[in-house]
Amino acid sequence: MSTADRHFLDMALALASQGLYSTMPNPRVGCVIVNDGQVVGRGWHQRAGHAHAEVHALREAGAAARGSTAYVTLEPCGHHGRTPPCADALVAAGVRRVVTASADVSQSIGALRLREAGIAVEAMPCPRARALNRGFFSRIERQRPWVRVLRPAALAIGAMGEGTMLSHCDEQAPLAYWRGRASALLTTCDWVKACDPSLLAQVPTQRVEPVAPLRVVVDQGLDCPALAKVLDGRAPTLVLHCAQAMRDGRYARARCQVIDNVDTQRVLQALYELDCNEVQVEAESAWCEVLAHQGLVDEWLVQV
Repeated sequence: MSTADRHFLDMALALASQGLYSTMPNPRVGCVIVNDGQVVGRGWHQRAGHAHAEVHALREAGAAARGSTAYVTLEPCGHHGRTPPCADALVAAGVRRVVTASADVSQSIGALRLREAGIAVEAMPCPRARALNRGFFSRIERQRPWVRVLRPAALAIGAMGEGTMLSHCDEQAPLAYWRGRASALLTTCDWVKACDPSLLAQVPTQRVEPVAPLRVVVDQGLDCPALAKVLDGRAPTLVLHCAQAMRDGRYARARCQVIDNVDTQRVLQALYELDCNEVQVEAESAWCEVLAHQGLVDEWLVQV
């Protein structure tokens, strides 16, 4: 990777990070269009169903996109979803070269489409690009969300297991940051009874309205306190319970879903089916230990 390539990919990554709280379930993507060494277009994906990063950058570049290089943090899509393929837009604009910082196994047809049109496609893998979308990649490649666990104070270091990431909740990255980038915030009835968490993200003001993470309560017998903050209706809320449980008025503002065997594996499967990328767990030590024992913890979040 040349110094110039690294510089423009860094710019694209900075753009992508602006979608940290708003693109779910889509990945966070940034794009920079460069012609003759000059940046002529910038764009980032803002929300699922809206234009992708490449389209925003091409619109800004206009005619200057012809013969240019596009730096994209994720391989351009090549399929028709809620928006047309970005690969087709790059071809139509006359882009000469595309540099990608991360591959997407679900969109590999995009790079093929570009090459078929005579566009040079160069993969320059960047760990930061993977890290920005670790939840998206986990869902696509492993068919389960990325699981981040806020370590309870009572949980012994030895119970955390090995081979997982360790992140810190501090002034630089407060709890609101970690909650805000999650697709779902998962807790249990026991933790609600003990701590009464609100599980609200409350992220800083953004240019684009954030997507509120789904609050998820594993409440097998539907016996959470009626006035629990997590049932206050201030954010989308899902209560997972077993078939034998009965509903009552306290859950009027929450969606309830019956799942077989309300255990860690089945809960994560349910969230995968809801297209959740990153799941942040805030629960009691016993539940967190079960996740760790089953090898389901990808990242521990330690408050400092």
